[in-house]
Amino acid sequence: MYERKILERILDKENLTVAFEQVRRNKGVAGVDGMTIDELGIYFLRNKEEVMAQIRQRNYQTSPVLRVEIPKPNGDVRLLGIPTVKDRMIQQAIAQVLTPLFDKGFSNYSYGFRPNRQAEMAINQALVYFNEGYDWIVDIDLERFFDTVQHDRLMNLVSRTISDGDVISLIRKFLVSGVQVNGIIQDTSIGTPQGGNLSPLLSNIMLNELDKELEKRNLRFVRYADDCIIMVKSEMSARRVMRSVTKFIEEKLGLIVNSTKSKITKPNNPEMKFLGFGFYRDFNKKTYQAKPHKISVENFRYKLKVLTRKNWSIDTKYQVERLNQVIRGWINYYKIGSMKSILKKIDSHLRVRLRMCIWHKWKTAKNRRKNLIKLGMDKYSAYKNSHTSKGVVRIAYSWILTTTITNKRLAQFGLVSCVEHYDKIHV
Repeated sequence: MYERKILERILDKENLTVAFEQVRRNKGVAGVDGMTIDELGIYFLRNKEEVMAQIRQRNYQTSPVLRVEIPKPNGDVRLLGIPTVKDRMIQQAIAQVLTPLFDKGFSNYSYGFRPNRQAEMAINQALVYFNEGYDWIVDIDLERFFDTVQHDRLMNLVSRTISDGDVISLIRKFLVSGVQVNGIIQDTSIGTPQGGNLSPLLSNIMLNELDKELEKRNLRFVRYADDCIIMVKSEMSARRVMRSVTKFIEEKLGLIVNSTKSKITKPNNPEMKFLGFGFYRDFNKKTYQAKPHKISVENFRYKLKVLTRKNWSIDTKYQVERLNQVIRGWINYYKIGSMKSILKKIDSHLRVRLRMCIWHKWKTAKNRRKNLIKLGMDKYSAYKNSHTSKGVVRIAYSWILTTTITNKRLAQFGLVSCVEHYDKIHV
């Protein structure tokens, strides 16, 4: 157990500066007090000593988090809590000091929200187990994990590692700060708001108890935050593990297992989805491989569709920049997956939609004629085609634009090719 005075490390000037910079990089909207990130710097310069004194004397008043609902692709919603920027900065300062203290005690098979670990490592470890013959999966779904954590259980686990009562008191204040829903403040007697800077560490502290239990039973598992899969060699073993682990989670950890979403399955089941990935059996290599799940691909296509809607009146250069951000981010995340054939189709469709947007932005026949000539079309053809009655979709597919706004020209304009970016990061 670590001795007292951890609070002073949290309130250290350099640690607070790093926390402020991290909160600023994360951006995000204002909390219930309306203070923005830009205003936080000025506020803290003027009130730093007062805030630090309040924390030392245990008089610091945390603010309720702003509750927002984020729609999920399946029609459900994810409840997100937005603390004030001041609370986010202090939570970040706490996390920066406590993470190294707790992280060394976490399982090697826990990958979420930990230094130098990412989802790619979790997927690779799962593939190792699948290909060793542990290809029956126990997929246990924790129902609204962040909203059901028992505060007393959690704080008991925190106090096993640190003994600084001031820090423990401060963390509990954030847990019970309440939430504001539609202007009404509600108590939070259980749960840790998903969205707070401290929540990822607290979730790992709680679920590390599950990791220890699974390791004690010598089970193969991979966990990323509250997403956990256990791998065994037979269906009978899977059913036994599902029963016993569910009992442990509900009785020992006080969490709720969603029985309708929890399942026993195989890696190549089309419905099997872990961290956005699906899996398939490569019969040539006789191994399981990863690929982006069909739902992840559909979500990617939808994002690109939104960014290429023809009535979005923005500069094409900015539109391409936004598309590139989405493309790079998605492919960088799923880069270990097999997806080249999918990306070729997405590339082709994306270029059609971008041509559609450009044609729509040209609007008038005069402007279209001028641009077609600029792109190399002869004056007669440009005049004829600029007055066409064909719809924008047909034009985007036709030779009129494929021979003028060519793939090469779109690349020169800056549009990232999904396939080329995928190949580039695999060199």
